[in-house]
Amino acid sequence: MTAEGRPASPPLTERQEARRRRILHASARLAGRGGFDAVQMREVAEAAEVALGTLYRYFPSKVRLLVATMQDQLDGLHATLRKRPPAGESAAERVAETLMRAFRALQREPQLADAMVRALTFADRSVSAEVDAVSRQTTAIILDAMRLAEPGPSPEQLAAVRVIEHTWYSALISWLSGRASIAQVRADIETACRLIEP
Repeated sequence: MTAEGRPASPPLTERQEARRRRILHASARLAGRGGFDAVQMREVAEAAEVALGTLYRYFPSKVRLLVATMQDQLDGLHATLRKRPPAGESAAERVAETLMRAFRALQREPQLADAMVRALTFADRSVSAEVDAVSRQTTAIILDAMRLAEPGPSPEQLAAVRVIEHTWYSALISWLSGRASIAQVRADIETACRLIEP
Protein backbone atom coordinates (compact mmCIF):
# COMPACT_ATOMS: atom_id res chain seq x y z
CA MET A 1 0.00 0.00 0.00
CA THR A 2 1.13 3.58 -0.67
CA ALA A 3 1.15 6.34 1.95
CA GLU A 4 -2.23 7.49 0.55
CA GLY A 5 -3.75 4.03 1.12
CA ARG A 6 -3.76 3.07 -2.57
CA PRO A 7 -2.49 -0.39 -3.51
CA ALA A 8 1.14 -0.19 -4.62
CA SER A 9 1.65 -0.67 -8.35
CA PRO A 10 3.53 -3.80 -9.40
CA PRO A 11 7.03 -3.12 -10.74
CA LEU A 12 7.20 -2.38 -14.46
CA THR A 13 8.51 -4.98 -16.87
CA GLU A 14 11.57 -4.09 -18.96
CA ARG A 15 9.33 -3.32 -21.93
CA GLN A 16 6.98 -1.15 -19.85
CA GLU A 17 9.95 0.73 -18.36
CA ALA A 18 11.32 1.39 -21.86
CA ARG A 19 7.90 2.71 -22.92
CA ARG A 20 7.73 4.93 -19.84
CA ARG A 21 11.18 6.32 -20.59
CA ARG A 22 10.14 7.15 -24.18
CA ILE A 23 7.12 9.01 -22.84
CA LEU A 24 9.24 11.01 -20.36
CA HIS A 25 11.82 11.87 -23.04
CA ALA A 26 9.05 12.97 -25.43
CA SER A 27 7.54 15.13 -22.69
CA ALA A 28 10.93 16.75 -21.97
CA ARG A 29 11.59 17.40 -25.69
CA LEU A 30 8.18 19.03 -26.25
CA ALA A 31 8.46 21.11 -23.06
CA GLY A 32 12.00 22.14 -24.01
CA ARG A 33 10.75 23.46 -27.34
CA GLY A 34 7.58 25.23 -26.23
CA GLY A 35 7.11 25.12 -22.46
CA PHE A 36 4.04 23.96 -20.54
CA ASP A 37 1.53 24.66 -23.32
CA ALA A 38 3.52 22.63 -25.86
CA VAL A 39 3.04 19.43 -23.85
CA GLN A 40 -0.20 18.11 -25.36
CA MET A 41 -0.99 14.50 -24.48
CA ARG A 42 -1.79 13.50 -28.07
CA GLU A 43 1.54 14.95 -29.28
CA VAL A 44 3.44 13.25 -26.45
CA ALA A 45 1.85 9.92 -27.41
CA GLU A 46 2.80 10.41 -31.07
CA ALA A 47 6.38 11.44 -30.24
CA ALA A 48 6.77 8.47 -27.86
CA GLU A 49 5.14 6.09 -30.38
CA VAL A 50 2.50 4.87 -27.94
CA ALA A 51 -1.28 4.85 -28.12
CA LEU A 52 -3.01 7.76 -26.38
CA GLY A 53 -4.81 5.32 -24.06
CA THR A 54 -1.46 3.80 -23.10
CA LEU A 55 -0.07 7.23 -22.26
CA TYR A 56 -3.05 7.92 -19.99
CA ARG A 57 -2.53 4.60 -18.21
CA TYR A 58 1.01 5.66 -17.32
CA PHE A 59 0.22 9.34 -16.68
CA PRO A 60 -3.47 10.22 -16.18
CA SER A 61 -2.83 13.96 -16.55
CA LYS A 62 -0.39 16.42 -18.09
CA VAL A 63 0.56 17.74 -14.64
CA ARG A 64 1.38 14.22 -13.44
CA LEU A 65 3.44 13.64 -16.59
CA LEU A 66 5.46 16.85 -16.14
CA VAL A 67 6.07 16.22 -12.43
CA ALA A 68 7.33 12.74 -13.37
CA THR A 69 9.49 14.41 -16.04
CA MET A 70 11.02 16.58 -13.32
CA GLN A 71 11.78 13.51 -11.23
CA ASP A 72 13.42 11.91 -14.27
CA GLN A 73 15.55 15.03 -14.83
CA LEU A 74 16.59 15.00 -11.16
CA ASP A 75 17.50 11.28 -11.45
CA GLY A 76 19.83 12.17 -14.32
CA LEU A 77 21.34 15.05 -12.37
CA HIS A 78 21.86 12.82 -9.32
CA ALA A 79 23.69 10.23 -11.44
CA THR A 80 25.94 12.96 -12.88
CA LEU A 81 26.68 14.35 -9.42
CA ARG A 82 27.65 10.91 -8.15
CA LYS A 83 30.16 10.58 -10.99
CA ARG A 84 31.49 14.12 -10.46
CA PRO A 85 30.73 15.14 -6.86
CA PRO A 86 31.03 18.76 -5.66
CA ALA A 87 34.47 19.78 -4.42
CA GLY A 88 33.78 22.33 -1.66
CA GLU A 89 35.53 21.94 1.70
CA SER A 90 32.43 22.45 3.85
CA ALA A 91 28.99 20.82 3.58
CA ALA A 92 27.47 24.27 2.93
CA GLU A 93 29.87 24.90 0.01
CA ARG A 94 29.22 21.48 -1.50
CA VAL A 95 25.44 21.82 -1.28
CA ALA A 96 25.54 25.34 -2.75
CA GLU A 97 27.74 24.11 -5.62
CA THR A 98 25.40 21.15 -6.23
CA LEU A 99 22.29 23.33 -6.35
CA MET A 100 23.95 25.88 -8.62
CA ARG A 101 24.94 23.05 -10.98
CA ALA A 102 21.30 21.92 -10.97
CA PHE A 103 20.22 25.51 -11.59
CA ARG A 104 22.65 25.90 -14.51
CA ALA A 105 21.32 22.66 -16.06
CA LEU A 106 17.78 24.08 -15.89
CA GLN A 107 19.03 27.45 -17.13
CA ARG A 108 20.15 25.77 -20.37
CA GLU A 109 16.53 24.70 -20.98
CA PRO A 110 14.36 27.46 -19.51
CA GLN A 111 11.18 26.32 -21.32
CA LEU A 112 11.51 22.83 -19.84
CA ALA A 113 12.30 24.27 -16.39
CA ASP A 114 9.25 26.54 -16.57
CA ALA A 115 6.97 23.67 -17.64
CA MET A 116 8.13 21.42 -14.78
CA VAL A 117 7.89 24.16 -12.16
CA ARG A 118 4.42 25.13 -13.37
CA ALA A 119 3.34 21.50 -13.09
CA LEU A 120 4.63 21.35 -9.51
CA THR A 121 2.74 24.56 -8.73
CA PHE A 122 -0.51 23.25 -10.27
CA ALA A 123 -0.25 19.81 -8.66
CA ASP A 124 -3.15 18.88 -6.38
CA ARG A 125 -3.57 15.95 -3.98
CA SER A 126 -3.98 13.49 -6.84
CA VAL A 127 -0.32 14.12 -7.77
CA SER A 128 1.00 13.99 -4.20
CA ALA A 129 2.95 10.73 -4.72
CA GLU A 130 4.84 12.22 -7.69
CA VAL A 131 5.46 15.53 -5.88
CA ASP A 132 6.74 13.59 -2.85
CA ALA A 133 9.10 11.64 -5.13
CA VAL A 134 10.54 14.92 -6.51
CA SER A 135 11.01 16.21 -2.95
CA ARG A 136 12.70 12.97 -1.82
CA GLN A 137 15.04 13.06 -4.81
CA THR A 138 15.97 16.70 -4.12
CA THR A 139 16.59 15.85 -0.46
CA ALA A 140 18.76 12.86 -1.46
CA ILE A 141 20.85 15.08 -3.76
CA ILE A 142 21.41 17.59 -0.94
CA LEU A 143 22.24 14.89 1.64
CA ASP A 144 24.73 13.27 -0.76
CA ALA A 145 26.48 16.64 -1.16
CA MET A 146 26.65 17.06 2.63
CA ARG A 147 28.58 13.75 2.98
CA LEU A 148 27.41 13.09 6.52
CA ALA A 149 29.00 10.43 8.67
CA GLU A 150 26.85 7.85 10.48
CA PRO A 151 24.26 7.98 11.99
CA GLY A 152 23.19 10.43 9.27
CA PRO A 153 21.36 13.75 9.47
CA SER A 154 20.01 15.11 12.75
CA PRO A 155 16.43 16.46 12.95
CA GLU A 156 17.91 19.99 12.87
CA GLN A 157 19.89 19.19 9.71
CA LEU A 158 16.81 17.70 8.02
CA ALA A 159 14.87 20.86 8.88
CA ALA A 160 17.69 22.93 7.35
CA VAL A 161 17.60 20.72 4.22
CA ARG A 162 13.86 21.41 3.86
CA VAL A 163 14.51 25.18 4.09
CA ILE A 164 17.30 24.87 1.50
CA GLU A 165 14.99 22.89 -0.80
CA HIS A 166 12.22 25.53 -0.47
CA THR A 167 14.75 28.31 -1.11
CA TRP A 168 16.05 26.58 -4.24
CA TYR A 169 12.58 26.14 -5.72
CA SER A 170 11.58 29.69 -4.79
CA ALA A 171 14.78 31.09 -6.34
CA LEU A 172 14.14 29.07 -9.50
CA ILE A 173 10.59 30.46 -9.76
CA SER A 174 11.87 34.01 -9.18
CA TRP A 175 14.49 33.60 -11.91
CA LEU A 176 12.02 32.06 -14.37
CA SER A 177 9.60 34.96 -13.84
CA GLY A 178 12.38 37.53 -14.33
CA ARG A 179 12.29 38.74 -10.71
CA ALA A 180 15.77 37.52 -9.73
CA SER A 181 19.17 37.56 -11.40
CA ILE A 182 21.52 34.58 -11.38
CA ALA A 183 23.67 36.47 -8.83
CA GLN A 184 20.64 36.83 -6.54
CA VAL A 185 19.80 33.14 -6.94
CA ARG A 186 23.37 32.21 -5.93
CA ALA A 187 23.32 34.59 -2.94
CA ASP A 188 19.99 33.16 -1.69
CA ILE A 189 21.14 29.56 -2.10
CA GLU A 190 24.48 30.21 -0.37
CA THR A 191 22.70 31.98 2.51
CA ALA A 192 20.27 29.09 2.98
CA CYS A 193 23.07 26.50 2.77
CA ARG A 194 24.85 28.09 5.73
CA LEU A 195 21.99 26.75 7.89
CA ILE A 196 23.49 23.26 7.77
CA GLU A 197 26.77 24.31 9.35
CA PRO A 198 27.05 23.80 13.14
